[in-house]
Amino acid sequence: MRVREPIQVYLSTEERAELDRVAQELGVSRSEALRRALLAIAGADAPLQDLRVAGHVTPASARGGPPPPRKPVAPLNELLSELAEDRSDR
Repeated sequence: MRVREPIQVYLSTEERAELDRVAQELGVSRSEALRRALLAIAGADAPLQDLRVAGHVTPASARGGPPPPRKPVAPLNELLSELAEDRSDR
């Protein structure tokens, strides 16, 4: 028998609505939806856990945020014309 303990989570109105929607879609309670989400997150990270423990990899220091700025190497039309030229002998 698994022993479970209560936990309190504060959600925004939007987060609560999303949790309710997911739980209803899965046909489970909100608690079970949260449990499944936790297991999915933990399971997705499992392959890296051994490497992290051994010190071969480290987690990213910053998560989220905007993507880095674009640094295009050439205009698209130039790239496409070079590609067409390279493929012309095929």
